[in-house]
Amino acid sequence: MSSITDVTPADESATPARRARPAKRRAEGQWALGYREPLNANEQTKKDDNPLNVRKRIENIYAQTGFDGIDKSDLRGRFRWWGLYTQREQGYDGTYTGDENIDLLEAKYFMMRVRCDAGALNLAQLRTIAGISTEFGRDTADLSDRENVQYHWIEVENVPEIWRRLESVGLKTTEACGDCPRVVLGSPLAGESLDEIIDGTPAIDEIVRRYIGNPEYSNLPRKFKTAISGQQDVVHEINDVAFIGVEHPEHGPGFDLWVGGGLSTNPMLAQRVGAWVPLEEVADVWEGVVAIFRDYGYRRLRSKARLKFLIKDWGIEKFREVLETEYLKRPLIDGPAPAAPERPIDHVGIQKLRNGLNAVGVAPIAGRVSGTILSKVADAAERAGSDRIRFTPYQKLIVLDVADDKVEQLVTELEALGLPASPSPWRKNLMACTGIEFCKLSFVETRKRSQALAPELEERLADINAQLDVPVTININGCPNSCARSQIADIGFKGQLVDDGEGNQVEGFQVHLGGALGFDAKFGRKLRQHKVTSAELGDYIERVVRTFVKERTPGERFGEWVVRAEEADLR
Repeated sequence: MSSITDVTPADESATPARRARPAKRRAEGQWALGYREPLNANEQTKKDDNPLNVRKRIENIYAQTGFDGIDKSDLRGRFRWWGLYTQREQGYDGTYTGDENIDLLEAKYFMMRVRCDAGALNLAQLRTIAGISTEFGRDTADLSDRENVQYHWIEVENVPEIWRRLESVGLKTTEACGDCPRVVLGSPLAGESLDEIIDGTPAIDEIVRRYIGNPEYSNLPRKFKTAISGQQDVVHEINDVAFIGVEHPEHGPGFDLWVGGGLSTNPMLAQRVGAWVPLEEVADVWEGVVAIFRDYGYRRLRSKARLKFLIKDWGIEKFREVLETEYLKRPLIDGPAPAAPERPIDHVGIQKLRNGLNAVGVAPIAGRVSGTILSKVADAAERAGSDRIRFTPYQKLIVLDVADDKVEQLVTELEALGLPASPSPWRKNLMACTGIEFCKLSFVETRKRSQALAPELEERLADINAQLDVPVTININGCPNSCARSQIADIGFKGQLVDDGEGNQVEGFQVHLGGALGFDAKFGRKLRQHKVTSAELGDYIERVVRTFVKERTPGERFGEWVVRAEEADLR
C-alpha cells in the first residue's frame, strides 16, 4: 500500500504531500507521565516539605514567636492542611481584592475550620466547639455548606491549646483545607432516615481512619471533595467523588459512583461511572479515585487542577478503565442510576426516625451562629434527651433522638435562639459564603448582609409566601469561586464590583437564575450584562419573585419558569 508521500515514476514532478505535524501539548505536570518537577510555586511548596509537617512548627515555634515569626511558605500554603487561613484585614473594600494586595489584606488572625465529617457531633463535642469560640474566636462560629464549623479571630499562639481541646473529644482540623481530601459530606440522618436506602457511615468512618492525615494522599493537585449518603441530601453532583445509595436488582442496596463535579469559574456536574459499589468496598474505590487524581491530575495550572478537568479530557469510559485496570485490579459491577429527587432534601423541620424518636432541623440564617448559641443548643438538646447533633450541607443544624413529648419544648427553646424549625422560605432557602467580612478573595459582603436580607424578604413578600409551594433558593457568593454555590441556586448572586451609573465602583453581583441539583440538575442562566448593586438586592429579589408567582403555571418550579420567561421579566 502506498503512503500519501509516495511518488510514482510517471508523477516525478509532483510535490510530495507533507504530513501535518501534530500540535505539541504542554506538559500538565502529571506524575504518572513522569513530570515530577514542580511547575508552579504551590507545587514547589508541597515538594519542599509535606504540608502535614507544619503542625510541629506551629506547636514548637510559631505559637511562641507569634504571627510575625511565621515563614510565608507555611503561612500562605502549608497552614491550610491544618485548617488555617489568614483572614482579611478590616477596613479594605473590594477594590483591594487581588494577589497584588496580599500583604495589605492579610490580617494577623486566622480562620480555623473544624473538620466535622458527615456533620456528626455529640454534646461533648458541640460544647467544646462552643467553648473554643467564646474563649479564642470572639464568639464566632459559622456553619459552612460542607458540614464544618469555621472560627475567626484565631491567634496562632492559641492554636496548640485549641487542638488539644478538639482532639480530647475526637475532633480535628487535619486536612480541613489544602490540596488534600477535605471533609466527607454525609447524610445528617444517616442510619435513621426513613427514606435512606443504605447507611454510609461505616464507609465514611473507614475513609477518615485510613486516609485523612496519610502522607500518601496529602499532596493532591488541588482540593478533593467527597460525598457519601444513602439518599440524595449531600449535593453529590458537585463533588469530586460521590457514592449515592441505590438498590441493585441483583445485589441489593449499595452505592452509585459519581466523579468530576465542581463549581467555581468552570462549573461541571459530576458524571455517573455506571458502577454499583457495595458498602464494604466504598473505601477501596474511594482510594482508587483519589490515587488517579494524585497521579494523573493536572499540576501545571491551579485553574485546571481539579479532577473535573481530567474527566472532561479523558471521558468517563477511560476513567473507569484506568480505575479498574491500574488501581483496583478488578472490574466494577454495572449498576442502575438512583431516581432523581424533586427538590433538595434539607431536613429542616420535624421528622420521624427509624428508632421511633424525632429529628428537629432548624435554620440559622446562612449558617451564622456563635459559640454562645451553640452552647445553648447543647443545653436544650440535653434537656430534650438528645446526645446527637448534626450539621447539614445547607448550613443548617439538626437535633436527633427527640421523644414525642419533648419536641414542642425543644422547638420553643431553639426558636428563642433564632433557630426556627418552621422557618420562612427565605430563611430556609438562603445560603451565603463568608464574604468580605473575613475572606481575602471576596469583593462584597455576603453572610453579614444575609442576616438583614432574610427578615427583609420575610416582610416584603409576606403577602405571597403562602402561594410559594416550591422552594426559591437564594445563594449569595462574594467572588467567582462559588463557595455558596451561586450557579446552582434558583437565584444566585456572584459578587463583583459594578458601576453604579455615576462612574463609581460599588459592591454588586452578577445574577444567575434557574440553577438546580437533583430532579433537573443544571447551571443557572446568566443574563447578558445584568448586574445589581448590593443596595438593590432586596428590590431585585422581590421583583423577580413576584413576577414568578404571577406568571407560573400550577406546580411549576422557579427554574422551569426561568427557561421560558421573557428576559425583561428576569431583570
